[in-house]
Amino acid sequence: MTTYDARAGLGDLTATADRVRRSVENVIEGKPEVVRIALTVLLAEGHLLIEDVPGVGKTMLCKALARSIDCSVQRIQFTPDLLPSDITGVSVFDQQRRDFEFKPGAIFAQIVVGDEINRASPKTQSALLESMEERQVTVDGSTYQLPNPFMVIATQNPVEMEGTYPLPEAQRDRFMARVSVGYPSPEAELQMLDVHGGASPLDDLQPVAHAHEIAKLVEAVRTVHVAIPVQRYVVSLVGATRNHPDLRLGASPRASLHLLRAARAAAALDGREYVLPDDVQALVPAVLAHRLLPTAQAQLNRRTPEAVVAEIVQRTPVPDPFATKPPGIRGL
Repeated sequence: MTTYDARAGLGDLTATADRVRRSVENVIEGKPEVVRIALTVLLAEGHLLIEDVPGVGKTMLCKALARSIDCSVQRIQFTPDLLPSDITGVSVFDQQRRDFEFKPGAIFAQIVVGDEINRASPKTQSALLESMEERQVTVDGSTYQLPNPFMVIATQNPVEMEGTYPLPEAQRDRFMARVSVGYPSPEAELQMLDVHGGASPLDDLQPVAHAHEIAKLVEAVRTVHVAIPVQRYVVSLVGATRNHPDLRLGASPRASLHLLRAARAAAALDGREYVLPDDVQALVPAVLAHRLLPTAQAQLNRRTPEAVVAEIVQRTPVPDPFATKPPGIRGL
């Protein structure tokens, strides 16, 4: 029997990712699961939506992740008067050259932090669609490639709905995962007051990884093995959302792809060269729930998409973990 060789780069991945994780956790107290999902989305080539009430550290999490990596960063404060050209860029006529010159917008960065994305008009929100899906921008018939790695981290406040524009389904579907930071525990909040009461924790934050390292880690994540039973498990979970009586809109095929990619990254963060069903299960709420639309009756019964997803996970048969290993691997 041939022995399965460990994927090249996974050892470096866990070490580098651990440095980034510790750096972010120095700023975001007591939320290791949120930091892990943010790292997972980064290495899975996805985009992250952070949805929570004001003051819990949404923007702080975005900035901490961006500052922990030595890469280009742009922050966009979404407002009702923000124009699409402010994001994508604009062609300006150069009098000396007698020709148009393209001036890149804020989207031309490796990590783009979009604060309060639901405060911009739908026209401005849609300016992100092409860049998030195809990693390129088309302006005046010319296409410009975005840098690599590329990640959009957007925040929105679900409480203050006055003067906001809810993200359309097509926009939400392009975010690989949605997380809520939540309130810290009393111990974590006390530590935050003690450590961060005098100065911003971002002031002393230094990069612990380079952009080219992250790009290599993304390549390593792509090599993580996903067995056919795990792929079928992903399809079963996503397919169940399309037939559930409490949902009028289920998850798209893009959601299946995002769930698979995120599971690969999660397995790699654990130093594993193959995906387990547990990796998929742990990510289902963050990857699927924000894409689902409940029926009117489900809303009356206060059946949230998160509750539906939990039910689907409970009733969907789980593949045998031993059938998910590559040939030559013993144990789990």
